[in-house]
Amino acid sequence: MKNEIQAHEGFYGTSDLALAAVISLSSPILIVDKRNPRRAEFYFRQDADLDRLVDEYWKGQLKVEPQQYFNQLRIVKARLYGEE
Repeated sequence: MKNEIQAHEGFYGTSDLALAAVISLSSPILIVDKRNPRRAEFYFRQDADLDRLVDEYWKGQLKVEPQQYFNQLRIVKARLYGEE
């Protein structure tokens, strides 16, 4: 879990695609960093709501509507693979 967090002040970064999809349901993806060809990083503005969401995700306590999640995952993948 800790290795998913990048220390950029005011931002939260993750390379976990599923987590990025969950976060992007309520917060926009600000940056998709593809400098590492093996692993892209998704960055979001960090705040207390995001911290709580990430905590619930890792504890397995998060509930999301399945169809909404699936559609958002497709959007995140399109952003990942569609940007140069």
